[in-house]
Amino acid sequence: MPSEVFQYLINSFNGGLYVDCTFGGGGHTKYLLNKLKSIRIVAFDWDESSSTVFLKDRDKFKDSVIFVRDNFKNIMKNLLAVNVNKVDGILVDLGASSEQFNDLERGFSFNSDVLDMRMDKRSNLTAKEVINSYSREDLANIFYNYGEEYESRRIAAAIFSYRNKGKVINSASELQSIVCSVKKYRKKIKINPATKVFQALRIFVNNELENLKILLSEAPKLLSSRGRIVVISFHSLEDRIVKQNFKHNFNCGVYKIITKKVIVASHKEIKMNFRSRSAKMRVAEKIGA
Repeated sequence: MPSEVFQYLINSFNGGLYVDCTFGGGGHTKYLLNKLKSIRIVAFDWDESSSTVFLKDRDKFKDSVIFVRDNFKNIMKNLLAVNVNKVDGILVDLGASSEQFNDLERGFSFNSDVLDMRMDKRSNLTAKEVINSYSREDLANIFYNYGEEYESRRIAAAIFSYRNKGKVINSASELQSIVCSVKKYRKKIKINPATKVFQALRIFVNNELENLKILLSEAPKLLSSRGRIVVISFHSLEDRIVKQNFKHNFNCGVYKIITKKVIVASHKEIKMNFRSRSAKMRVAEKIGA
């Protein structure tokens, strides 16, 4: 949704300083700079592969982009480290990137031969450790609380039964097979039955919901007057957190809510990028200093 991001994030065409909290493959940052060369961007990402992307294109960015390899929950600390205390806009594009899904060595894909799912390989906890060592009850809770998977207990029981045979679940494809042995494809829903389990695992392993809450709590302190925060989420739990935060700050007189209804991807966007079918974008604007 690059054009929608540009439309809602940039509130002044006289330059300004913006934060791309999820640099990924650099798509949003490149689009924004191509549309408005006078802006500067501080780009965050904790994935080593994003560092590689930035270094490859660093000459193109020149002095327009500062890259920070860290989780966006540490936005305040890192911005102060580069003498920034106010920004004109904050962009957050949540979830795993297309690059991460396409890299089978990362374990995000159903067909991967590994079971990792760490966005930052410096982290210790992997999806493999969770699946093979957590209790049946803990697994069921993870699938339900982080993936809204209503068959969580049956799926957890199937995983536990598999483990009780002395088997280790080493790959994403193995996990998918176990889930699909319990939860079958529905004719009207063309979604892999393991989608919610994989989603829950990724969110849990990377502590994504807590990281989002921390970022949202810091944003009002960093935004300048009329500065905007744009959040794109792909999961109802994330969207709920964003909606509640914006509403709270609206009630406190901190934000003006720009998007009364969520912005969704156009049919054209979905054709180009199928992942965008579940994207929901919300925008708020800082009131006062």
